[in-house]
Amino acid sequence: MVDPRSPHGDSAAPAPMLAQRLAAGDRAALARAITLVESKKAEHRAQARELVQVLLPSTGRALRLGVTGVPGVGKSTLIDRLGSMLTARGHRVAVLAVDPSSTRSGGSILGDKTRMAALATDENAFIRPSPSAGTLGGVAARTREAMLLCEAAGFDVVLVETVGVGQSETAVADLVDCFLVLMLPGAGDELQGIKKGVIELADIVAVNKADGDGVARAQAAAGDYRAALHILAPASPAWSVPVAIVSGATGAGLEALWATIGDHRARMEAAGLLQARRRAQQVTWMRVMLEERLTARLRTDPAIRRRLRELEAEVAAGRLAPLVAADELAAAMGA
Repeated sequence: MVDPRSPHGDSAAPAPMLAQRLAAGDRAALARAITLVESKKAEHRAQARELVQVLLPSTGRALRLGVTGVPGVGKSTLIDRLGSMLTARGHRVAVLAVDPSSTRSGGSILGDKTRMAALATDENAFIRPSPSAGTLGGVAARTREAMLLCEAAGFDVVLVETVGVGQSETAVADLVDCFLVLMLPGAGDELQGIKKGVIELADIVAVNKADGDGVARAQAAAGDYRAALHILAPASPAWSVPVAIVSGATGAGLEALWATIGDHRARMEAAGLLQARRRAQQVTWMRVMLEERLTARLRTDPAIRRRLRELEAEVAAGRLAPLVAADELAAAMGA
């Protein structure tokens, strides 16, 4: 079920109280908590840090699945159908749909609310669109924290959908346990999307829209993808990337896809690789947060902002080398 974005003012409850309400299954508290971690206000950031730390012991038990693919591949339709199948089996599903930010307002366009009609009215589902706000690859700056909050609220499957452009695949892969790449059948070049970087990140490849006249094209495309994957060395000795054929519109192949996702998790856990993956992601998370803090200081410290503008003018005029300017700014920031 979709929860409205709460005003920042409603998110100002003390962190322990908000954490208690969230852990008790209060959906409004979850929505407010996510708004809190998305806020750029200093006082909200402090509360968000406390909230995430308080809830940290209650996180980590969910299956984290990333879903990406080119625009039009049917990510939202597939997630809607897959999520509904899972809630019918007793799972609680959270969807963090990273929306492209409006170029005018900077806010989320929120298209995914309307493209997930079944989950939007499901009491065992929670959909949260978040504006990408210009972060790398369109992945929302606070998606990691939002994922932890959903886990603490009792959601045992967390799906992260990305806009599927730029380098968002890399960013999403650093968030999840299993990375699903959706492909289109019959798109002219059957190897569209088979970029070495994307395939190296994929845990599962699925050809979507295998329905009606598209079934034969999907089967042919799957064969091409399998052949392409065969010549690439697997990222892990415990797992070879499979190619599934599915239809988000009809649900065909989704049960088998979910079984494959479960098989991936079981094998990775048995080999100790799931735990290693999450530990590495935690370190990456910390580094990203550190980089954000440094960048924020460039924007908010008056003296540094003033000197930045001066140095930019000098660099643009060709009077100062970019390396020299960067070193001076780093020294000013104590780096």
